Amino acid sequence: MSLRRSGVLMHPSSFYSPYGIGDLGEGAYRFIDFLEKGKQTLWQILPLSHVGYGNSPYSSYSAFACNPWIISPDKLANDGLLGNEDLRNIPYFKAGKVEYEKVMDYKEKLFRKAFHMFNMYADKKPFKKFCEENAFWLDDYALYISIKNHLINERKTGGILKDLMSFASRAKSYLRDHEILDQFYGAAFASFPDELLDPTEEVKARWRYKLAEDIEYYSFLQYEFYRQWSQLKKYANSKGIEIIGDMPIFIAADSADAWLNRELFHYNSEGFPDKIAGVPPDYFSETGQLWGNPLYRWKKHEETGYEWWANRIKQTLRFVDIVRIDHFRAFESYWEITAPAKTAEKGVWKKGPGRKFFDIMFYKLNGLPIIAEDLGDLNPEVHKLRDSLGLAGMKVLQFAFNSGCENDFLPHNFRNTNWIIYPGTHDNNTTIGWWKEAGEEERKYVKDYLRVSGNDIAWDFIRLAFSSIADTAIIPIQDVLCLDENARMNIPGKPDGNWEFRIGKDDLTDGFADGLKYLSELYNRNNID
Repeated sequence: MSLRRSGVLMHPSSFYSPYGIGDLGEGAYRFIDFLEKGKQTLWQILPLSHVGYGNSPYSSYSAFACNPWIISPDKLANDGLLGNEDLRNIPYFKAGKVEYEKVMDYKEKLFRKAFHMFNMYADKKPFKKFCEENAFWLDDYALYISIKNHLINERKTGGILKDLMSFASRAKSYLRDHEILDQFYGAAFASFPDELLDPTEEVKARWRYKLAEDIEYYSFLQYEFYRQWSQLKKYANSKGIEIIGDMPIFIAADSADAWLNRELFHYNSEGFPDKIAGVPPDYFSETGQLWGNPLYRWKKHEETGYEWWANRIKQTLRFVDIVRIDHFRAFESYWEITAPAKTAEKGVWKKGPGRKFFDIMFYKLNGLPIIAEDLGDLNPEVHKLRDSLGLAGMKVLQFAFNSGCENDFLPHNFRNTNWIIYPGTHDNNTTIGWWKEAGEEERKYVKDYLRVSGNDIAWDFIRLAFSSIADTAIIPIQDVLCLDENARMNIPGKPDGNWEFRIGKDDLTDGFADGLKYLSELYNRNNID
């Protein structure tokens, strides 16, 4: 008999914290205790990556670096890097929402103080060891983010009209006017000075010397994240809880990865991606989704034995126990859009690396605990690839009630147990929000199928997920807490206002934990040693 498990989807930025964003401090440990009380053995998160454009964890400045903004000031204080007086005058932050710019401004000051104290008093040996072990990505990332922030600050002061006009002349064929300004003042690497667009080792050495303090600072933040996360992961694992991480298949167009490894991605000589990612029209959008991420030059990756990928997956598995690969279907075939483009409607399907890629990864990494995000319009070849690898796929209940009794997402149509079932994911509305928007026919089918009134629809869906034959059930924290559309995490295709949800201080009540425990025991999902 297969192992039946369940857990909760909640990103660390959504924890309660007095510092405006969830972090790796007390709120994180309280959440682990909540899972333990509810007899949950899985915690699913979004990518831990350093958020970039739109504050999205799926658009990161690095495929390897983690998000410094969720470092806990309290834990820095416990380590003697901040004093109690540093944490007294906390700005007012809105409840239930991450105000990213305000958080970044506040935490930057705290982190700079902590870095100063670290340099003054800390034992540097563990830090130096961390830097040496991670040099293969950390050196380039720290240089890139230091240059980016140096240029952002420099361009704020004015006197750079010549530089702006030079960039605009190169960018006008690829970007609209507002995008040119956004990329220039946001110091996207395509707007770097000429010597930094394709820097020689001599140029990089000169900038490393010039920005040495900042480079060490950004390396310090990655070190502190690693220390705090390692402690939290150890605590979760000690409670019998495994962490499911999330790895975006694509990198951000403006990232350290692309800046110094452009031969691995579809870029032109000007520093702009010329083949970009997205999906054709689907459930979420009538014009498709234009993601804008640069596509891979898969032949180049194959020539290196997929070394960049092996390093990336290995890095991810330092932080999580299981990896969910976002947009798994692109390994079989992906939607290629020629840049520039305004929508994703015009594109072509191209073959991905397929089974060969995974065979090499399994060999290099001695196995690979992964989950396939296999949602969307899939062809039979994608199902065949997933099944040939023995990977669990995903079922989403919010997709189940709009096309009759043969809908593949309805639990009675599951032909095996190798599934992870969700009421909804981070890209969906909350279940209560979805219920409000559902059509009359859809609502009637739900009521008939579950024999419910719909007055407690979030927990009706939790019960349906737990009772299904799927090996794994994962519930978004918003549904556990019975929250409406105002708690939604992401609206695909919406460029801003996403990724801001966070819970209140007292939201993780014993009552909700007891409800999860009850259903886990009722449906044999409390497999805890």
